[in-house]
Amino acid sequence: MKNQKAGEWTKYNGNWTEANEKIQQIVNETELVKEFKWGGDVYTFNKKNVLAFSGFKHHFALWFHNGALLTDSYNVLVNANEAKTKALRQWRFNSAEDIDVKKVKEYVLEAIRLVKEGKEIKPEKSAPKEVSGILKDTLDQDIKLFTSFKALTPGKQKEYIEYIEEAKQEKTKISRIEKIKPLILEGKGLNDKYRK
Repeated sequence: MKNQKAGEWTKYNGNWTEANEKIQQIVNETELVKEFKWGGDVYTFNKKNVLAFSGFKHHFALWFHNGALLTDSYNVLVNANEAKTKALRQWRFNSAEDIDVKKVKEYVLEAIRLVKEGKEIKPEKSAPKEVSGILKDTLDQDIKLFTSFKALTPGKQKEYIEYIEEAKQEKTKISRIEKIKPLILEGKGLNDKYRK
């Protein structure tokens, strides 16, 4: 285990201290490097994301960044969001006692081996999204905002468009637009604060 400057894995994770410790022990026996990304610890090999883990209200989760490529011999991996997620797979535990160290280590070692072999699922390149609806109206009414928005990368523009489109109610869309205006004017993306 290397890179101790990354965020501490012992940060509060609900009531999952024992589960954290079990998974951490497994990870410590590997070549993975702990890095701090997206507000939490991510374990990498050769700068490629391999896994992350965290506790939630009702379960503890271990994510494999290219989990769709894993053999999944024990049929434990789930796709937490099939509409969006292509590669990421999650292994959920209801208690620390559910964590079978031997089985988890098999999955971790296989995930590392996949990275060593250069196997990964590349994100799909999607067509640029067209600005529409209330966001288009807002941009059309404010030339400075429009110019700042157009200066953003296509990826950052897409993040903003999807953020507004995902809101179901008009008042939520309006609230979100007010929230993102300063970010757009500063040339920042919606998720920049999570990026390294």
